[in-house]
Amino acid sequence: MHRPVATAPRRAARTARDRPLLPATGRLLAMTDADAPDLLALAVDLARRAGSLALSMHSGLQGHDTKSTPTDVVTEADRACEALLVEGITAARPDDAVLGEEGAARDGRSGVRWVVDPIDGTVNYLYGIAQWCVSIGVEVDGVTEVGAVYDPVKDELFTAVRGGGAFLDGSPLRCSRVDDLAQTLVATGFGYDVRRRSVQARNLARVLPVVRDVRRLGSGALDLCGIGAGRLDAYFEQGLNPWDMSAGLLVAEEAGARTGDLRGGRPTQEMVVATAPAVFDPLVALLVDLDADHDPLA
Repeated sequence: MHRPVATAPRRAARTARDRPLLPATGRLLAMTDADAPDLLALAVDLARRAGSLALSMHSGLQGHDTKSTPTDVVTEADRACEALLVEGITAARPDDAVLGEEGAARDGRSGVRWVVDPIDGTVNYLYGIAQWCVSIGVEVDGVTEVGAVYDPVKDELFTAVRGGGAFLDGSPLRCSRVDDLAQTLVATGFGYDVRRRSVQARNLARVLPVVRDVRRLGSGALDLCGIGAGRLDAYFEQGLNPWDMSAGLLVAEEAGARTGDLRGGRPTQEMVVATAPAVFDPLVALLVDLDADHDPLA
């Protein structure tokens, strides 16, 4: 049974002036003929459908190829789920742009772009490890305004609307309040290239002694949602792509987490940091000391 999704209340009038307002902020989305609840409803529906398809297609270690390296895998389910997502978006909103992990790249003219990862955590999916998800972020004029992350195995749905909070199955989320780096449970991930992984492993050896513990769970989108849900205190990773972080970052931020890179900017492919507010600065200082955003592939 599907659980309720927290969205802004709808009104009968559908003119530009009378469309529903976003919760808390009262803002209308610019450059789009849909409001945030409509975008979120479509994202949730597609995420659930793609998740169900992926579950039905799981066949263990069969039916997969590799991409950038022998450890970077893609399954038949990845491709089928991305096709489902693209077809659903195109049918409902033909003027929107789409960017997907498995190659979907369509220009649009509405100012809205859908950033989709059909299966985030493909290696986990392949091995039957229950830590993977469908991630859908919706950008308006380059800013993620709506996010939906669906974990089909646990039947958990994370949602967020910018300015309207983050939710798990309709219940509001709030990030951890830990204020001591030594008591911080940290999650991270590793790149697929052996050179990048070697550097990341050396850096992690310096992080581990000064925090509570470290987890490597295998899905960046779910790690970021875990920050929002208070299941993790901090997360950092180098090399995330837009589809890995678009929706999850919004969930974390709307739940009160601090996010950024190591240089005072927004999260980027060079580095994503998301933490409980009080431990952001000490963790970033440690990562800066390690030069953790240096990319050996550059």
